[in-house]
Amino acid sequence: MHLAILRHVRTRARALLTCGACLFLAAAPLAARATVPCQVGVYRLADGQVVDIAPSDGDTLRWRKLDGRTGALRQVAPGRWESSYGWTGRPDGITVTFDACPAEGLRFAGQPGRRMPLVATDTTFVSHGTRLVGRLVLPPGRERVPVVVLVHGAERDSARKFYSLQRLLPAQGVGAFVYDKRGTGDSGGKYTQDFGLLADDAIAAMHEARRLAGKRLGRIGYQGGSQAGWIVPIAARREPVDFAIVSFGLAVTVIDEDQQQIALEMHLKGYGPDIIAKAQAIGAAAERVIASGGTEGLDAFDAIRARYRHEPWYKDVHGNYTWAILPLSRQEVVAKSGVLHFGTPFHYDPMPTLAAVTVPQLWVLGGMDLEAPSAETSRRLKGLIAKGHPITLALYPDTEHGMTEFETDKAGERHSTRYPPDYFRMLADFARTGRLEGDYGKARITRPRQAEGE
Repeated sequence: MHLAILRHVRTRARALLTCGACLFLAAAPLAARATVPCQVGVYRLADGQVVDIAPSDGDTLRWRKLDGRTGALRQVAPGRWESSYGWTGRPDGITVTFDACPAEGLRFAGQPGRRMPLVATDTTFVSHGTRLVGRLVLPPGRERVPVVVLVHGAERDSARKFYSLQRLLPAQGVGAFVYDKRGTGDSGGKYTQDFGLLADDAIAAMHEARRLAGKRLGRIGYQGGSQAGWIVPIAARREPVDFAIVSFGLAVTVIDEDQQQIALEMHLKGYGPDIIAKAQAIGAAAERVIASGGTEGLDAFDAIRARYRHEPWYKDVHGNYTWAILPLSRQEVVAKSGVLHFGTPFHYDPMPTLAAVTVPQLWVLGGMDLEAPSAETSRRLKGLIAKGHPITLALYPDTEHGMTEFETDKAGERHSTRYPPDYFRMLADFARTGRLEGDYGKARITRPRQAEGE
């Protein structure tokens, strides 16, 4: 995830389901692993339920079910693991035992299960002279299936190791192509947040997915979360695909993201408009410094910090990346701002691109997202929908960044508990048809006018 990971109690593995950080400072990679644990895979239980087992932080694994339930697994004896609820760390009473490696079977909460025989093909491809490493995962059989190209967020970890959607989609009959973006995992190149370059990489991945899928390819499109909300529409605009899905992304600039996060956080802490305006002014000064790589706005930033640093509310100014330089000395600010840049297009306005995309888009947002506040993005998307653009908006009112529900402790910290019911089904359904029919749990859905018969 990005900067806010240091403030909110949740692990990066949660967001790695679909892409990770919205922006801006990418977290360091998860600990390198020589091999993926043999237990990793997707299993069908005797009662028909599907459970995915994925790597997670440290020596833990994480299970996810298609209904959105999830937990962390910690080994307590050879082949025996105990689960904790969501990301709370509280035991949930679930015990999982695995067969000896290669672990073709397991017993999950008393239910036996067998590994699902997905068809995986590893590959390499080239974008702008850089070698990228990917994998196509298809459900078994010979029938044509849609394929979803999974696009990174800002994280630096290997998508091929940690993205669970590469199995949760094929478990629903939808193919997935996953790849390590440049500068991450086993791919070459230098890590970047250059949206245009990353969009070209996604297009190259799409072409490779087409090639590998061959006669089995039905439809093809993209899915990405967080920062990928800027990248996916660029890719879909440059070369047409059949659909584009964005999870917990933004339809505003990177600067606006920081401003909106500051405002929302201060509002939730009970501050009024006057204090919020002062906090946003601090953010504006920090944003100028960071966007310039530490070459502009230093005097103004020092002055506004000096003016407000003794105010009781100053400690609560956070934002998406403002907080990263707020407590630093001037010399440290210059050094830190240069490191944070990553080629990020801070002033990129995504609206012209969104308006120009002609393929069906699905945007899935969280109503309680602090890291990518959804109110303005929702308003802008509804405006495009009203004008006839083929966009579907699904808002889960009680979810946050990473599309998770959460509980809040006495200190005000959030602890993610699960994904909303029907979220994974929603992604697969849209990949199949480019539209949503019926209800998907608590999601408030705004459909394109044509889909409503207008």
